[in-house]
Amino acid sequence: MKSLRFACMIIYASAVFFLTSCGGGGEKTTSTDTTAATTDTTSMNPAPANTITTTPQNMMIIKHRIADFAKWKPAYDGHDSARLADGLHNYVIARGMQDSNMVLVALKADDVTKAKAFAKDPGLKAAMKKGGVTSAPSVSLVTMVFQDTATISSDIRSEATFKVKDWNAWQQAFEANDAKQERMDNGLTVRAYGHDADDDHKVTVVTAVVDSAKAYAYWKSDMLKKRREAAGVTGTTERFVFRIIQRY
Repeated sequence: MKSLRFACMIIYASAVFFLTSCGGGGEKTTSTDTTAATTDTTSMNPAPANTITTTPQNMMIIKHRIADFAKWKPAYDGHDSARLADGLHNYVIARGMQDSNMVLVALKADDVTKAKAFAKDPGLKAAMKKGGVTSAPSVSLVTMVFQDTATISSDIRSEATFKVKDWNAWQQAFEANDAKQERMDNGLTVRAYGHDADDDHKVTVVTAVVDSAKAYAYWKSDMLKKRREAAGVTGTTERFVFRIIQRY
């Protein structure tokens, strides 16, 4: 009997030792709750904002020569209410790189018909005269189908206008990866492109000039000439290089 009682005591003591050594005896554990300690890296590193817009945007682009920018700018600002009345919103003011008295104004247009009426309004002619405009203005309405609003270091831009045989064929060639890489290699970054609001055979491309030396050499190169021909560009390209003075 005593032997049986002693054996039971031995078994009980072994069981207690086993449970306590495995953490099963009610002791508090020091293990870390890794779920609670996990850092939410999503909130710390949000995805970069998308700066590219492919929703068509009608733009009015006006170019003309002025006598004095300091005199022209107040006259331009004073005509803002008339622009707004016809659904035109200030976007960019720029001056030519070769001739700083050549001014480019880009406006967002809510309605193409109203924008056309504004361009023919005698009030615009009077406002330009008051501001010292010395040349007949060049006015174009462009439907931009691509815009990149990312901030970059250069304020120098190139506006190229030309005609194409077929808009879709040209756009496909222009968007090809090798064409994009070629532009980047030659100091150019596309900022916007589109076609005339009434004629998609008339194309406008605006690029940022990141490296002027490379860009000017590229514009004269056989490489670009061949690429234009392959994309269906016809006739000559008109180019205006300018520096952005004011963004709205």
